[in-house]
Amino acid sequence: MVLRSSSVFFVCIILVPMLICGCSHFNDGFQAKSAFREANNLFSQGNYNASLATYQQIIEKEPTAGDRALFEMAIIYAYPGNVQKDYLKSQECFQKIIKDYPESGYKKDSEIMLFNINNVIAKDTTIATQQAQIEALRQEVQGRGNESVALQKKIKSLEQEVTSKENEIVALKNEVYAIRKGPADKVLIAKKERRLTLISKGTVLKTYQIALGGNPIGPKERQGDNKTPEGTYVIDARNKNSRYHQSLHISYPNENDKKRAKERGVAPGGDIMIHGIKNGFSWVGDLHREADWTKGCIAVTDEEIEEIDTLVPNGTIVEIRP
Repeated sequence: MVLRSSSVFFVCIILVPMLICGCSHFNDGFQAKSAFREANNLFSQGNYNASLATYQQIIEKEPTAGDRALFEMAIIYAYPGNVQKDYLKSQECFQKIIKDYPESGYKKDSEIMLFNINNVIAKDTTIATQQAQIEALRQEVQGRGNESVALQKKIKSLEQEVTSKENEIVALKNEVYAIRKGPADKVLIAKKERRLTLISKGTVLKTYQIALGGNPIGPKERQGDNKTPEGTYVIDARNKNSRYHQSLHISYPNENDKKRAKERGVAPGGDIMIHGIKNGFSWVGDLHREADWTKGCIAVTDEEIEEIDTLVPNGTIVEIRP
């Protein structure tokens, strides 16, 4: 059996928490935005050294954007797809943000990242130790035929222990649904079940697991409460060039929402979307569901929002249940 590294563990405890702030916006200058876009494209292409070099240039030319550049560099150094990943350099970047940018919006996230990277390193060490034990037992089995049965049981026990650790982090996707011909005439969102269902003439076309706003219980009441609305709406617009891959706009607030907000003397908020994952992080895939990370939107994977976009025309009813 070939044991996996802690790359899945890294995605779950480091990158998914990072998406919690994923609906925020940056206010960098035009040149900085262009440079960040170039660095992100290089990262998406797998050219990590070039991406790191571009972020380093940003630090030198746009010092006010240095905390963001250091944060992105730290992620690249720790990214499991980077064969030259270096956790120590990642930690150095996060520590520099904390030390040199005490007022940065990235300071708190950097402190969380440092804690989680230490957990990743500890898990790597545990798995490496167990892998060494398994290999030693395999070698012993080859030289001790009479004791092979007992040793095989020990190997199996250690392998199951490693698999169990990884299964605690990752929920395996076991069912694949065939898409029937659309389009859908209703989108049903069940918040409690974290489920989005496309329906056409009473027939279920496809079901998706979703992530919600960071404060998911109860209907949206005001701007900034991080709640996903509850009620009946329609899809009234879409954006194929969204910062979250693609997005479908939901017609929140409806008249009931506006009335309720007015009675409380607050703004109802808006910009509620069904969208994909933040650009540059599509590789997180369905692991994004490990946390409710949006500001009130409904999030799916990039592949799923592409499917939904083809099956859900403007004007489709959206029912959001508690």
